[in-house]
Amino acid sequence: TKAVDARNRKAAVSQEKDLVTKAEAEAAAWADDDKTANKKAQRKNEEETKRKAALERKKLAADLLAEEEAAAAQVGSKTPAKKLTQAELKRKREKEERLKREAEANEEKEEPIPENLNRVMTDVEVAQSVEQAIAALEVDDGIDAHPEKRMKAAWTAFEESRIAQLRAENPSLRLSQIRQMLRKEWQKSPLNPMNK
Repeated sequence: TKAVDARNRKAAVSQEKDLVTKAEAEAAAWADDDKTANKKAQRKNEEETKRKAALERKKLAADLLAEEEAAAAQVGSKTPAKKLTQAELKRKREKEERLKREAEANEEKEEPIPENLNRVMTDVEVAQSVEQAIAALEVDDGIDAHPEKRMKAAWTAFEESRIAQLRAENPSLRLSQIRQMLRKEWQKSPLNPMNK
């Protein structure tokens, strides 16, 4: 009767639920839990979808290009070439002349290549014999051949003599500032061996 039919239906529904949960449990047990394999498969699927989308875009672009070319060919065949007025022709000629003048001006601006100073021998004596070579190699007593050798000693003497005077003139300056002033003076000083 009704009660038996209701029990049978409940039993059938619960049986179906049990079957579904068992099937899900079995599928979960057999499922591949390898994360790297899953990621690899996912990347492969994504790459495939991207490739298909790119192919679709290329096809669409090719179709649009073909349509535009067809439209341009139809428009181009219907319209005649535009005629130029005298004023436009004149402007075009003036522009060409101006560009030609600018190109010539740029060519004129190029500086000539300077002479190689390494090859110039202005202060070199040329010797034809051994005696002339020895005479050329002799150093005159009045000319200082190596002023840089006396540079350090001259600098320390200059610094000792001037630093006290500069400190007296500028008591508010730091030592580094006074030394900067000293270096500037040293560049122009007659006591500097490099200035002789």
